[in-house]
Amino acid sequence: MLVNGRKRLGSLRVAGRAGEAARAGKTRRGRKPVIIGASLLMLVAGTTAVATQASAATQASAAQARAATQVRHAQPWGKGQLTVSKQFFGDAVEPYTGKETAVYRYTLTNANGMSVDILTYGGIIQEINVPGRDGRTADVVLGFKTLQDYVTYDSPPVTSNGGPYFGELPGRYANRIAKGTFTLSQPGVGPVTYTLPINNNGNTLHGGLVGFGNHIWADQPIQTSSEVGVQLTLVSPNGDQAAAAGTPGCPNGCTGFPGEVKDVTTYTLNNQDQLEVHYSVTDESSNLNTVINVTNHSYFNLAGENSEAGSAYSQLVQINADKYTPTDSTQIPLGTEVPVAGTPFGFTTPHTIGSRIDDVSAPDGAPAADPQLLIAQGYDHNWVLNARTAATTGPDGLNLAARAWDPASGRELTVWTDQPGVQFYSGNFLTGTLTGIGGNTYRQGAGYTFETQHFPNSPNQSNFPSTELDAGKTFTSSTIFQFSS
Repeated sequence: MLVNGRKRLGSLRVAGRAGEAARAGKTRRGRKPVIIGASLLMLVAGTTAVATQASAATQASAAQARAATQVRHAQPWGKGQLTVSKQFFGDAVEPYTGKETAVYRYTLTNANGMSVDILTYGGIIQEINVPGRDGRTADVVLGFKTLQDYVTYDSPPVTSNGGPYFGELPGRYANRIAKGTFTLSQPGVGPVTYTLPINNNGNTLHGGLVGFGNHIWADQPIQTSSEVGVQLTLVSPNGDQAAAAGTPGCPNGCTGFPGEVKDVTTYTLNNQDQLEVHYSVTDESSNLNTVINVTNHSYFNLAGENSEAGSAYSQLVQINADKYTPTDSTQIPLGTEVPVAGTPFGFTTPHTIGSRIDDVSAPDGAPAADPQLLIAQGYDHNWVLNARTAATTGPDGLNLAARAWDPASGRELTVWTDQPGVQFYSGNFLTGTLTGIGGNTYRQGAGYTFETQHFPNSPNQSNFPSTELDAGKTFTSSTIFQFSS
């Protein structure tokens, strides 16, 4: 279906992908995942105790219940062992219910010494441990050690610039929506204007004050003959992020997002050192269209998250994009796509992140009133990915988005996706106030993101690829983070 000449997400079919596979109980490749049932699970001893204000008897009862859900499953496949394990990580309040809810950490491992830790809180990637050329393993994503740190600092419900969003699955709309408002045509009604909480320079960022990264997702461990993973599910109700006039971020009240949405995101790891994130988002409403934009917000540092300050700036980056979308002073795209050639945004050939990041006087293709590197204090922009070619086709037929290299450790990262854009962000607002999982403080140059996505503010930009999802339709997408050394 076309809207203003743009194809809506509800009708999107990615070439070579099974768009309705998740709803039919199948994986993206048409294989039915093995959901590890309780009768197949082996209990893990030493379940972490729950620190609550409840009585000792209540704590003991809760610990026993959680022990019954501990997972350890290991089975050799291919050239080595793939495992998935599950451990209790703590309790947090689930915003939809207002109740204390258990949070779990999944660990995926492969035969090459690579492992990934994923939390059911926010769908967060907490750690990715990857060997370097010398065989030494390092955690290559920024993150926090405790659940309380994530709840307090990762995406706090504040009206000024949110948080770092380490490793989250932000939503319902990742990235920015200008002034927290958009208009959407609804069946039998016509155009309807929706309003959202303001939490970033007068705009809505990553879904508002309480986005998908603040919720506790339902979980199921999965396995196939070649990969292990976890399937995470979150149902967002019609009117999510609605609020009364005078509440934080909503001085005149907020309608929230229209339509009930079910987001099923699956993380899988294989023995090719590929971490795949597969998204399946369904508008479950019968008569309400909506907008969605999904991604993962991991910050990478291939030298290791606890490496010396500024180490990410010395790493090489290549982005498969001849154009990017410059922004206004509030970081909302101006609606133009400008060439990167001859600007600090040109990463069609490899450059270190730090080599041009402070060249605020360099040509950037934007009006003089909007100096891009100065506004963002570095890179925080959407690159328009080039069309897929034979040379840029990767696993599962995905398109090359970006590559990164750390010369010191030899670690490399290749990002493959079916999305039209990637937000490359150089961690500009890390100011040394946050303590990472390894005990060091995070400052500028500590890490960078490759957020594969549709474009920021697409609901208000008719010339951008549409992010509208029709009632009853499903949007599917995949991104692969592939590591090597």
